Amino acid sequence: MSKILKTKLQELNISINDRQEEQFEQFYDLLIEWNKVMNLTGITEYEEVVEKHFVDSLSLVKAIEIDKIHSVIDIGTGAGFPGIPLKIAFPHLNITLLDSLNKRIRFLDTVIERTGLKDIRTIHGRAEDYAKQKEYREMYDLCVSRAVANLATLSEYCIPYIRIGGIFISYKSGDVENEKEDSRNAAALLGGRIKDTVKFQLPGTDIGRSFVIIEKERQTAKRYPRKAGLPSKEPLK
Repeated sequence: MSKILKTKLQELNISINDRQEEQFEQFYDLLIEWNKVMNLTGITEYEEVVEKHFVDSLSLVKAIEIDKIHSVIDIGTGAGFPGIPLKIAFPHLNITLLDSLNKRIRFLDTVIERTGLKDIRTIHGRAEDYAKQKEYREMYDLCVSRAVANLATLSEYCIPYIRIGGIFISYKSGDVENEKEDSRNAAALLGGRIKDTVKFQLPGTDIGRSFVIIEKERQTAKRYPRKAGLPSKEPLK
């Protein structure tokens, strides 16, 4: 089993030791166990989880120099992607996982406890609410999100969390050019600038992926994010 993981990660120039390998295995086992009683993922075969969750999460190395990043917040983390694979593979990261569903937070807390991960915490709530709190607002080097939402909406959720000079990276599938253009003004309103898009295929698959990279150039105005629900109902134009 683990040979598949190591081989796939080598394609990203990521090497892991035996302890990290064990942590990935524990994460997989817990994902499958908890998935029987709650909906965490539709993907359960080991090789598919490795490709479409673990490797996909870690493909972030194609878009950023991970060694220069220290604090990360993962918005709408769901079953812990990309935050937990990033933490396992790059232990120096200090990671916050945010999700609005308490059942998922309980699952994530169990994963953190069983795998023995340190400097990783979970918060239960909506991105719009925590972004107003000073212990989270503009405190992170990097915000990541694999959540399925319009890029303008995600920008309003995520840009308030990153410090000036920090980066927000949205995991997207396939072609993002139109969505990116539609979100350019929203990013600017929030203090960000769409800097680049990195397109690639997941190693060993024909799955096309894109990272949209938004750099924060100035503070986010206090009125953003707007109250809970508005960023998704009425994305900034």
